[in-house]
Amino acid sequence: MTFRTRLLLIFTVAVVASVALVEWLVTDSTRQAFERMETQRVNGLVAQFRKEFAERGQQIVRAVDGIAASEAAVNIAISADYSPYYNEAASLASAHGLGLLELVAGDGTMVSSAEWPARFGYQEDWLREPADWESRGAFLRREELPDGATLSLVAVGTVSAGGRKLYVAGGQQLDREFLSSLVLPEGMRVLLYRNLEPGFSPAELVGGRAEDVPRVRPLIEQVQQRKRAIGRTLGSGAAAETFHALPLTGYQEDLLGVLLISSSRRDLVELESVLHRTGVGVAAAGILLGIALSWWATARVTRPVRRLAESAARVATGDWGATVESSSADEIGQLARAFNRMTHELVAQRECLVQAERVAAWRELARRLAHELKNPLFPLQITVENMQRAREHHPEQFDEVFREGTATLLDELADLKQIIGRFSDFAKMPTPEMQPVSFNELVSDTLKLFEPQFAQARVRANAALDPRLRPVQADPDQMTRVLRNLILNAIDAMPEGGTLTVRTMALEGGVRLEVSDTGLGLTPEESRRLFTPYYTTKTHGTGLGLAIVQSVVSDHHGRISVESAPGKGTTFRIDLSYAGGVP
Repeated sequence: MTFRTRLLLIFTVAVVASVALVEWLVTDSTRQAFERMETQRVNGLVAQFRKEFAERGQQIVRAVDGIAASEAAVNIAISADYSPYYNEAASLASAHGLGLLELVAGDGTMVSSAEWPARFGYQEDWLREPADWESRGAFLRREELPDGATLSLVAVGTVSAGGRKLYVAGGQQLDREFLSSLVLPEGMRVLLYRNLEPGFSPAELVGGRAEDVPRVRPLIEQVQQRKRAIGRTLGSGAAAETFHALPLTGYQEDLLGVLLISSSRRDLVELESVLHRTGVGVAAAGILLGIALSWWATARVTRPVRRLAESAARVATGDWGATVESSSADEIGQLARAFNRMTHELVAQRECLVQAERVAAWRELARRLAHELKNPLFPLQITVENMQRAREHHPEQFDEVFREGTATLLDELADLKQIIGRFSDFAKMPTPEMQPVSFNELVSDTLKLFEPQFAQARVRANAALDPRLRPVQADPDQMTRVLRNLILNAIDAMPEGGTLTVRTMALEGGVRLEVSDTGLGLTPEESRRLFTPYYTTKTHGTGLGLAIVQSVVSDHHGRISVESAPGKGTTFRIDLSYAGGVP
């Protein structure tokens, strides 16, 4: 990563982090303010409900008290026969604005019912419970109707006349009409669940929509279990709502209903969306500003550094005389002058090094030639001396000694010719003749040629060929020679037998050839010197095999590497590109 890119990233990260922090603080503050405002709205709506509930209760109490004080109620109380008053409750309820009204005798016998006339003569024992109905006021009660049970707000009044008693129980249903009387702020709504049956019944949810049932059911069930107020946000995004569930209990503290107050979070979501868009816009502007500032700042800093890097790259490619022009007196100028001094010293040291390497190379060549030529020269000398002695002392045996000696001479001369040929081959490697080469076919054909040697050396050969491989521009003869040298090295590295694996792999823009063995392995020092000409770890050989392999790979603009460890085997890896370079 360049310095300019690093500086740009620092600017960008600083701007984005600052904007993100500010946006988070603003969003968090906004959310808290919204939560406080929502709490105030809910508390206001709850207070309004309770006020409306109390006012309705007072209206019902006044209506019931008015009926209890009427002449009609007194007449019913002192009457010995209630049958003439069968429909009296309906007319009284209508006159006093009540939806529910029951007139019950002192012994609990139903005299008249406005909502269910057929209940005449039924017993209403709950009115006979020891309770001060006059001071209790209005309360919630489960009321039975012909079409089912309902939740009602009722009050009870009593009439005493002529030694007799009459109960007046009247009220209103808590239904949609009751909920519609509440004045709701925008974005809020009220639902009522009438808890009249065991468990949860969707039909008892008043004021809601069909999609509300599965959403509020868990909330209602929790209120049924805990009998206390619960708040929760349901849904997600702009459709999310915060529900506050309030339990509604009867005069016996039994749970008869749940009031659900919903507040939409759409305003908060839309406000957060605006803040996010604003934050993204500010961050984008900050990034652009950061790019401009970093471009200006780094241009003043990186231009001389880039010239220095270019000069260093020229030195790396062999231009030892590369220098950097700099007239500044700052640290960059000091670095440039130090670089120029270094290149001058490198040029001088390079000349000395080249001379020393030439001398060392000739000495190494002379040593290797002397070593290689000494082995066949000694038998040659012994053979000639034997032939001379036979000629001087045993003429009768000369012909036989001559035949044996000439055969030995020819064998040793052939060895000398082979040694000289190897050195000659390394000295003048032919130019590769490029053509499309399938490495998979090359590996398969080469492994077949070595099958007898594998069997003799107790080596198991495996080929892992990548079917995705495409042909590569290469010299097939030279690449075959490379593969053969690597296979022979692998066989020599496994004197007790082992496993040889030749693998091909498709790379991005090229191919890879790997030759692995399970042999003795190499030390790090041996791995570093492995491709040096005339260096070998074997007791025989010229040390030219891997040097020739490296030369061929280099002529193909490829790359060869070795991975090895003592006792863990060795892997040679060759990378070539489809375009004739290192992939």
